[in-house]
Amino acid sequence: MSKRLEVFKLAPQPYQHLLAIKDYVSAALPAELLELVYLRVSQINHCAFCIDMHTRDLLKLEVGSEKIALLPVWDEAAPLFSAAERAALAWAESVTRVEQTRVPDEVYQHAVEVLGEQTLADLTVAVTLMNAFNRFSVSMRRAPAALAALA
Repeated sequence: MSKRLEVFKLAPQPYQHLLAIKDYVSAALPAELLELVYLRVSQINHCAFCIDMHTRDLLKLEVGSEKIALLPVWDEAAPLFSAAERAALAWAESVTRVEQTRVPDEVYQHAVEVLGEQTLADLTVAVTLMNAFNRFSVSMRRAPAALAALA
């Protein structure tokens, strides 16, 4: 994987704004739910840098390895995930795959019923933010910490 330019060093002001959004959602949403969503979005987008980072963050939160390992198939491992986590993950997947899903009304209705309007609004901001970070990291080939440790 060849390294490309460092967008955030060349464009620090937009990066600071993204960090402000990250601070907002970190204060608004439970840490475990947020990190599960961040990791799932990053898995969908194949962002190695973010997958590595959010897996490590979940481990720091003492989330079980079973839950982390089964996140890509959370719907098949539903008992490991709370109702709020399942609604959040379904929403995150649909919003991330917007071109394919068009975010159907039934996904929205379920998410708003389980999470409430404010949480769903904050979650949508978080999902959108992670999709942006994934696009920066994938397009600029940011190396995950796991690879840096091998160098």
